Amino acid sequence: MEQKYIRQKNVDGVSWIRFDRPEKMNAVNAAVLLELETAIAACEDDEVKAVVLTGSEKAFVAGADVGDMADGDIGQAYRLTDLTMRVQDRLADLPKPTIAAISGFALGAGCEIALCCDFRIAAENAVLGLPEITLGIIPGGGGTQRLPRLINPSRAARMIMLGEMVKADEALAIGLVDRVVGIDRLEDEINSLTARLTRMPALAIRAAKAAMRNGLNGSLKDGLRIEQDLFCMLFGSHDQKEGMAAFIEKRKPVFNGK
Repeated sequence: MEQKYIRQKNVDGVSWIRFDRPEKMNAVNAAVLLELETAIAACEDDEVKAVVLTGSEKAFVAGADVGDMADGDIGQAYRLTDLTMRVQDRLADLPKPTIAAISGFALGAGCEIALCCDFRIAAENAVLGLPEITLGIIPGGGGTQRLPRLINPSRAARMIMLGEMVKADEALAIGLVDRVVGIDRLEDEINSLTARLTRMPALAIRAAKAAMRNGLNGSLKDGLRIEQDLFCMLFGSHDQKEGMAAFIEKRKPVFNGK
């Protein structure tokens, strides 16, 4: 499928996925979501060690395309949210680190896409929020579920029920983003993070992500059992043998993802 709204390039094991719909401030619709799904599928290749989602200086993703939704009926809303959840689940479940590099607006669907990522790095001009309530609806791409699991539920309620938006410094303070940097330093910050991530043992990264994500969906007891199983399974890997041998021999490990 020809990519019209999504640009993707792979550099040194990192797949950069950039939203490119400037006339709509990168607002998403069904066409954008299908292209995003294709880009995410390409990231399942073993050569890709980390994934970065980014937009423009003005907008990561300014939201969903309201013009496309305004005259929709219940059936159309279900079809759109079915597609949204399918794509976002695929992003959230991708077994490798994902990073949202946020500059400008990350509202509605943009904030929800960022919530699917493991890391959220924001430029100083970033603004995040879930303003759907002001349109007479609620978030339909996971916002009401992922946000209260990430930040204080009362603070999440203000963003969801009042449509409050937060600037980068407040987003950092409430734990919505991991770090805030100047707009001119955003790409360097992402490159530094991906360089560290791609040096890590891929199997252990995959296990760590699975343990965290699957554990959050169950009880503490279930999560501890998931962690135990994944921990023990890694003792059958080359990287575990190499990592511990390197520690004992006081040298840097050479991981191969096996």
